[in-house]
Amino acid sequence: MPDETAIAPRAADDKIRCDACPVMCYIKPGLTGACDRYANLAGELVRVDPHVVLDRTLAAGRTVVPFHRGGDWDGKLVTTPETFVTAIGAGTTYPDYKPAPFIVSSQVDGVDMVTVVTEGIFSYCGVKVKIDTDRFLGPEQATVRAAGEPVGHVTTSEYGSQMLSLGGVHHLTGGGKKEGRITCEALLDLCNGKAVELSIDGGATVVVEAGRPPVVNGVQEERMRVGCGSATIGMFAKQWFGKADEVVVVDDHITGVLSEHQAGKLLGVKETGIRMKGRRSTPGRYFQVAEPGTGWGGTDITDPLAIIGPFDPKTAWPGLRLFFISTTGEHAAYFELDDALTPVARPMPADLAASAERVKENCEPALSTVLFMAGAGGSLRSGVTENPVRLTKSVKDAITYVTSGGAPVYVYPGGGITFMVDVTRLPQNAFGYVPTPALVAPIEFTLPLADYAALGGHMAQVRPVSSVRADEGLLPLAPRPDNPWPLAPHTARRSHG
Repeated sequence: MPDETAIAPRAADDKIRCDACPVMCYIKPGLTGACDRYANLAGELVRVDPHVVLDRTLAAGRTVVPFHRGGDWDGKLVTTPETFVTAIGAGTTYPDYKPAPFIVSSQVDGVDMVTVVTEGIFSYCGVKVKIDTDRFLGPEQATVRAAGEPVGHVTTSEYGSQMLSLGGVHHLTGGGKKEGRITCEALLDLCNGKAVELSIDGGATVVVEAGRPPVVNGVQEERMRVGCGSATIGMFAKQWFGKADEVVVVDDHITGVLSEHQAGKLLGVKETGIRMKGRRSTPGRYFQVAEPGTGWGGTDITDPLAIIGPFDPKTAWPGLRLFFISTTGEHAAYFELDDALTPVARPMPADLAASAERVKENCEPALSTVLFMAGAGGSLRSGVTENPVRLTKSVKDAITYVTSGGAPVYVYPGGGITFMVDVTRLPQNAFGYVPTPALVAPIEFTLPLADYAALGGHMAQVRPVSSVRADEGLLPLAPRPDNPWPLAPHTARRSHG
């Protein structure tokens, strides 16, 4: 374990005072602190969870070294270039003046590298949740709640997805104690891959679990939309031509009408005299045909005829074939006009039923995506260097490669080190918390050793990765095959802004 945990102050009744976060718990023998991350083990302050390292040899079938504390194993870990020390379970830099718990060196392709790892304590953090669904979850800026407490808000929707912004310092520390506690619990569960039920003021209830389909009002979503109504017309107009005289693709954002759309014009679809409700944008594209909801195409309708008016008798004709479909293909209906030019429901022709299945086929599976986002500030940067601004500049100059639990991150442009990471790309249970409240998340900085010295790094604390031993509570894991190897940042597919 890092040296700072071995010299924790003791109280007269054999309690140990933990200094790993601002709470400064006094921990009785055999118990853990409020965060469940540190414990008093026979008078020694120890990290409860294993310290995760990534070992590329495990991908070839090597046996995992069991996690244990103590013991007499004194062998080396593995060859240096095949091992990456993550910050998961490594410990933290709190208070700010401490160097990071692990500053390890290795050689990669003849270049001396160093990785600085720490579990950051983040009050300035949250998650962005992408929910693939056409269904209306709630109005923009509406409050999102967990267990009745406000934990975030609905933000702008994207193509086929509803977006939530959860957490942040306002909810963690700016409200009441219960709001902060519930926000912290919801963020922690989401980041560690657990399901969380959220309710949206004026909208739906949704169960979110990273990498799993969302459940909206008790119904599991299957697919996201293939496109807006206009885009769907463009994609499938040829397949509908000759099989229906008019096609309406119902969508909350842009409803498409084949006969008026440019795609229909180019195919030679003749005018049908259809009269759409809503606001006409450009030919074949209509806004606001209905209110948002959980029905057809993310609207509140259950009957597609509700969005059209009477047909123009100068243009329409008896027997006109009218096909309605939603942007997911989930809803479809077929009508023919009678002698009074009134739509009458008819059995769905086989070729149109097949086209609805084709629309479904082209819709991607619905998923909930959870992106952890945080700003790396004081104790993180001073744990790396005595001149923290140099670390920021090094990250912006792409000299220092930032990872979270070995997973690639997106570093935002502008000041500071604001990063975002897909939580499914980290090892399981990579996140923790402290009851301030704040989240604890792993972060690693990898750069050439010479550059680390130049930015004022804590050179006296650099240790070779081969000195990291299994009796320090290690849990070697195989890296994800779709993550770039973090010890080779010059070959990584980076996503810096």
